[in-house]
Amino acid sequence: VTNKITEEESLGVPHHLLGVIDPDADFTARNFCDMASLSLKLIVNRGKLPIIVGGSNSYMEALVDDNEFRSRYDCCFLWVDVSMPVLNSFVSQRVDRMVEAGMVDEVRNMFDPTNADYSWGIRRAIGVPELDQYFRAETICSDKEIHARLLQEAIQAIKDNNCKLVSRQLEKICRLRDLKGWKVHRLDATHVFTKRGKEADEAWEKLVVAPATMILHRLLHNFGPEVYTKIIRAAEAAMATATH
Repeated sequence: VTNKITEEESLGVPHHLLGVIDPDADFTARNFCDMASLSLKLIVNRGKLPIIVGGSNSYMEALVDDNEFRSRYDCCFLWVDVSMPVLNSFVSQRVDRMVEAGMVDEVRNMFDPTNADYSWGIRRAIGVPELDQYFRAETICSDKEIHARLLQEAIQAIKDNNCKLVSRQLEKICRLRDLKGWKVHRLDATHVFTKRGKEADEAWEKLVVAPATMILHRLLHNFGPEVYTKIIRAAEAAMATATH
C-alpha cells in the first residue's frame, strides 16, 4: 500500500528509512526530522551526497525548516514535474498495478472490524480507509456482485484521493517556492510519461537525469575534485534508480 521501491528497482543504491517504522506507530514530522538528521550525518561522514526524496512535502518542509539542518546543509531542490492530465492517468495506472501486486490482500491483513479509526499510523494512508466498506461486506454478505461493486468503488476512491493528493502537493511545492523562497529547479518529465520501454528510458535521461546532473555540477563546483567526482557519480547512480 506504500508502493515502496523494490530491491530490484533500487539498483544497489542504498535507500534509508524504508521499512523501519512499525505500521501502527503514529510517525510524526518531528520523528522524521530526528531520524533523517541521523542518516544525513552518517551519509555525509562517508563522503557521499544525501538525496532526500519525497514522500510527504510536510515532512520535507519540517526538515528543511529545522534549525540544526539549516545550520549544517545547503540544499538543491529538484522538482520532477508532470502535467496534471498525464500525471493523473499515470496515478490511475499505478493504483491498478498496486492492486495486481496484492495491495487488497495486504490491507485486508490490517483490517479490524471493531476499529473504524483511520486517523493514525499506516491506517491513514491512502488505500486503507477506502477499502473498509468492502472488507465489512465480506464479513456480513455473501453476494459476490455486491463484493465486486464495492471493490471497484474502493479502487476508484483510491485513485481519486491519490489525484487529489497530487494536486495538493503541487500547490505546496509552488507555495514553498514562491512564498518561502526555496530555490526549486523544475524538471518537466511530461514527455517521459507518454513513452514506454527504451523510449521512456532515453527521454528520462535527456529530460531529467542530464539537466539534474548539470544543476548538481553548478552546485558542487567549489568542492575539491576528488569529493566532487564521488558525489556526482553517486548522484547519477541515484537518479538512474528512479522509476517511470
